[in-house]
Amino acid sequence: MKPSIEPNNETTIDIENSNSKRASISNQHNVPLLLQPSYARSKSIIYDELRNFRICLKWCALDHSSCVGKLISYVSFIFLTLIVPLFTTLFVQVSASSPENDPISLNKLVQIPESALAIISFFTLSRFFRRYGLRQLLFLDALQDDATFVRRGYARELEKAFRYLGYIILPSFFVELGHKIIFLSAVKISAPHISAGFPLNSIVFVLVLVSWVYRTGVYLLVCVIFRLTCQLQILRFEGVHKLFEGCGSEAGFIFKEHVRIRRQLWVISHRYRFFIICCVVTMSVSQLGALLLVLASKSKKTFFNSGDLVICSAVQLSGFLLCILGAAKITHRAQGIVSIATRWHMLVTNAFAESEQCKDQMSEALASDSSDSDSSDIHITIIPQRLSSFHTRQSLVTYLQHNHGGITLYGFTLDRGFLHTLFAFEFSIVLWILSKVVVLS
Repeated sequence: MKPSIEPNNETTIDIENSNSKRASISNQHNVPLLLQPSYARSKSIIYDELRNFRICLKWCALDHSSCVGKLISYVSFIFLTLIVPLFTTLFVQVSASSPENDPISLNKLVQIPESALAIISFFTLSRFFRRYGLRQLLFLDALQDDATFVRRGYARELEKAFRYLGYIILPSFFVELGHKIIFLSAVKISAPHISAGFPLNSIVFVLVLVSWVYRTGVYLLVCVIFRLTCQLQILRFEGVHKLFEGCGSEAGFIFKEHVRIRRQLWVISHRYRFFIICCVVTMSVSQLGALLLVLASKSKKTFFNSGDLVICSAVQLSGFLLCILGAAKITHRAQGIVSIATRWHMLVTNAFAESEQCKDQMSEALASDSSDSDSSDIHITIIPQRLSSFHTRQSLVTYLQHNHGGITLYGFTLDRGFLHTLFAFEFSIVLWILSKVVVLS
């Protein structure tokens, strides 16, 4: 019995080894491209292109990958977005040595739009992480169908994503730090059941700065992610442009690539339309309301009583410009594809026409030495192919003329015309407020 059992054991071992090898090969193929050793900057899978995002999410208390992370995230959100601004609004009083009569009114007004934008951004991020996850949100799993220069360009954009966040937060933080030092040293904070010797001003000073960094970081993080997804689609449009530059490209392949880009643009538009619309409404109401109060107030405006308003306005407009300019840029690239495709169609058709003239001259030369049936066979085999390719290119150009939109909001394209319309609308409201202030004064 033993000789018969040993071969069976050997065969089962071979089968297990082969299965394990096949499983390892299949698992290697399932690994996303940015995590594969052949493409990643480091051979370690731990250090991938999303490392900066994960670190930022943990430091901003936005890590929703576990139940503990969600609990910490929601507790930090409630405390820093709602409780701390509400405490500073209710218990900050004007000191007798204050250089201004009412330095707190504009600072209280700033807390509302800052917290409102943080609430919108936080629930936008939590919905994204719950439905899609970070990799799917950044379209990393769809990069396997893109060209090499698109993947490398997107990896560079991932590296530069947090530079824009730092360019906005760091200068604003130092200005906010200087303002809070001046402001909290000139006001008095009194809370019930807290003794007078308790260092309440110092604690409130730290909490106010942390709350400002949290609310500003959450808002700007969504803006940076939106701009990053727009940059990916811009790289893909550049890839389509390169396909047109090679005049031998097939129209069917270009059509499939454009359909894929259009589908992802539709996904981006549906994901971020609520965030963009809510931010536009919040910023318009807050900025116009602040303008009305500033112009109606008779007190002198200084950095002490209106510094928070300047910082809040600068941060809001910087994040909004990141989103709108990114959307307008990708829409401009999408609309420019039509002119590139038309030029490509003309060049290819002209090249085919010149080749046909050469072939006609060759066929006439051959017709003098051969029968008419031979020359007719030549024309029959060439002309239908040229006509079919012409109609395919023409249908591609027609398709691009009717599908050249980019980022949209409920059917309205976010292009330069939309920016001009929005600017005209806001400017008209500003003029209306100025007219009312002049009449009242």
